[in-house]
Amino acid sequence: MREKVVLKTEFPGLKLFKRGKVRDIYDLGEYYLLVSTDRLSAFDVIMNQGIPLKGKILTKISAFWFDFFKNEIENHLVSTDVKEFPAETEEYADVLEGRTMLVKKAELIPLECIVRGYISGSGWKDYQRTGAISGIKLPAGLVESERLPEPIFTPSTKAEIGEHDETIDHNKAIDLVGKETFEFLRDTSLNIYKKAAGYAEERGIILADTKMEFGFYNGKIILIDELLTPDSSRFWPAENYEKGKPQASFDKQYVRDYLLSINFNKKPPAPDLPGNVIENTTKKYLEALTKLTGESL
Repeated sequence: MREKVVLKTEFPGLKLFKRGKVRDIYDLGEYYLLVSTDRLSAFDVIMNQGIPLKGKILTKISAFWFDFFKNEIENHLVSTDVKEFPAETEEYADVLEGRTMLVKKAELIPLECIVRGYISGSGWKDYQRTGAISGIKLPAGLVESERLPEPIFTPSTKAEIGEHDETIDHNKAIDLVGKETFEFLRDTSLNIYKKAAGYAEERGIILADTKMEFGFYNGKIILIDELLTPDSSRFWPAENYEKGKPQASFDKQYVRDYLLSINFNKKPPAPDLPGNVIENTTKKYLEALTKLTGESL
């Protein structure tokens, strides 16, 4: 049986809180229900077709990393087991199974916490233009995909759907969230990146960069949203790594590269993705899951 692609959820008995680029969020009173659909967003544009199994893969990888870092910082995950969800979700269990996190209701901190260990993507473009990323001056002469001397924290604003996240310097980030919160987010993000990158490297994967989100819960800052997935990170196969050019990847960069090859203008409406691009993207996500966690679906 082919895996049913879930592009959008409709649960009349539950209160929809919001739809993100990938997740549908329901308000259950004490908790939120985060449903990872199979939607794919590239260049902040949601594609017309979903990627089979994607939502389940993202949920499994996030749950793995939340557990991995649970002794370092609290996170919002309560359970991924539908049998432990509140009773009102029971009639939707077949859709929720494997792609849903029951989470604590944290107050979102409006900052995308990005850590880069390698120079790629928008960071590479910024560096070519200014010699810096997020106002952090970098050594001259770096080439695309090169490892940075030290990982750097390059925050961005959190854009609404259809808008583009905007990289900001540390002073603007401090204005946005305050100095104490900023320093905590920076230090925690760098610490998580370094440990995750070391773990991934042992498994033949380069973690080039990643994006994290945090929120306030009971007066503390906790990790929320997803963590170290192929949607929020660039994962490169270490065996093929060669600086000075774009890299093969286990993430949605594959879709971005296809869109660039057809000169997509990075604005809605999205073009249709060919069947082979969709199929290969599922394979890349599955490979990331297996290499990182040792598990499969």
